[in-house]
Amino acid sequence: MTQFGCVCALNLNGQSYVINFRSSKSGKRFDFHASRSDFVGCSLRIPNKGATGTRARKVSSPLQVVCVDYPRPELDNTVNFLEAAYLSSSFRTGPRPNKPLEVVIAGAGLAGLCTAKYLADAGHKPILLEARDVLGGKVAAWKDEDGDWYETGLHIFFGAYPNMQSLFGELGINDRLQWKEHSMIFAMPNKPGEFSRFDFPEVLPAPINGIWAILKNNEMLTWPEKVKFAIGLLPAMLGGQPYVEAQDGLSVKEWMRKQGIPERVTTEVFIAMSKALNFINPDELSMQCILIALNRFLQLSSVDEHLWLKVREKHGSKMAFLDGNPPERLCMPIVDHIQSLGGQVRLNSRIQKIELNNDATVKRFVLNNGNVIEGDAYVFATPVDILKLLLPEEWKEIPYFKRLEKLVGVPVINVHIWFDRKLKNTYDHLLFSRSPLLSVYADMSVTCKEYYNPHQSMLELVFAPAEEWISRSDSEIIDATMKELAKLFPDEISADQSKAKILKYHVVKTPRSVYKTVPNCEPCRPLQRSPIEGFYLAGDYTKQKYLASMEGAVLSGKFCAQAIVQDYDLLVAREQRRLAEATIR
Repeated sequence: MTQFGCVCALNLNGQSYVINFRSSKSGKRFDFHASRSDFVGCSLRIPNKGATGTRARKVSSPLQVVCVDYPRPELDNTVNFLEAAYLSSSFRTGPRPNKPLEVVIAGAGLAGLCTAKYLADAGHKPILLEARDVLGGKVAAWKDEDGDWYETGLHIFFGAYPNMQSLFGELGINDRLQWKEHSMIFAMPNKPGEFSRFDFPEVLPAPINGIWAILKNNEMLTWPEKVKFAIGLLPAMLGGQPYVEAQDGLSVKEWMRKQGIPERVTTEVFIAMSKALNFINPDELSMQCILIALNRFLQLSSVDEHLWLKVREKHGSKMAFLDGNPPERLCMPIVDHIQSLGGQVRLNSRIQKIELNNDATVKRFVLNNGNVIEGDAYVFATPVDILKLLLPEEWKEIPYFKRLEKLVGVPVINVHIWFDRKLKNTYDHLLFSRSPLLSVYADMSVTCKEYYNPHQSMLELVFAPAEEWISRSDSEIIDATMKELAKLFPDEISADQSKAKILKYHVVKTPRSVYKTVPNCEPCRPLQRSPIEGFYLAGDYTKQKYLASMEGAVLSGKFCAQAIVQDYDLLVAREQRRLAEATIR
């Protein structure tokens, strides 16, 4: 039975302790060093019962944490992971092309990187173009003059992300994910400074572990509310994916009302969930998005041909943080892999124009610096809003592209605040703020190894919905954030900084982030293969079952690469025709 402990308000009278943990599976040793400190809230997990504690000599060093994250959950035997791994392997084991295709890809976010990665695995030569000087797209990050990183968003890696988890394994970087305890933790607005937890028992399969977590929590929902919520969910649990897809026309709020679910369920749970999933409120978000999330994370749908395997999928809602900044810790291994197989990745290569042939197929990409890039096939893996800006006039009335008009990126703001002290009222986990202005947040000085600091906290917070705030100044956003933080940390933070003081902050605004998952947008999401021969799309807005997410971006890249591999003969014939026509001229 796995054990864990929590160190709170450490004061060991000058004595330093070293607790040595050794995993019974890996033999890996985990050291926890503690001396006199006012550090609070560091969760420890002891992988076996044989953990030992020993008194060490007196030292003056502050508390230090080394390798105390939860072990990687058992994901590899679940049906979704097996499907993801099989699709990945198909690129490596398929027939090698007689003549590798040169595929020009615009956008080095996760979708573009994965399109290039899997094309390279299949024996082709991707040329990946990124407009900016940083990799990652929506997971980009930058280092400031002090050497501290600030990111585009607060990125969480779920157990229910099989293609992302498979990618980490393929790159040999599974150890870069810091898994947290299987819980969801919500702030209590009516009790400032307090939290309510949903703890998922490790011994129970899904969806029983999720149901147990909900039933055990009596702080957010009453028993009558839980019963009505459960009854309201029955059609989704029994109807499976067809029912889920049919709810795209309703907002979360409309669906809840239709199912007779009390308004307080939306207020207590689904405002926070809607903002975490798509940065908008339940009156705007499509209910399909919520139902897909519940099914992926909690395995609520019981109608499935693979039900006998799905009962093992109990880790879908388990969360992990990357152990450092995404460009270096996630994106660079993908780039190294692409380049090791003969592909190219070029930064500062912004597309100015998609130039067409007489038959309206792509002739080449023209860059801002005047250079042109030609290939055997072309992929746009940028956000949908950028694609719409560069869409050639000849394509705009084609239904496939015209439907994109309904897909619009949602604005989001990511806030980073460095404080002059270590905040105590926090956890080594993602926290749902349930604030009207904030979505989720985390103390990254605790949750992330690269950002770890025993003396000072760095809070990373998602400011959402951001529609009314995206044009405001950074200082206004910080002032508003501090007012909300004063409610979450009433003993430690005040809006006027009379308590914890701000050392510095960074505000990252993304005017158009993931596509806004409003009702009736599902039919507008395009397949990766466009009606234009040799032109493809990748991105979380394209057709795949994980909607607007990192997992969706990765899967869209795999589907895009798969479509190109399937079209190999057609693309080779197209190039031969082009060369023949050029010779005749």
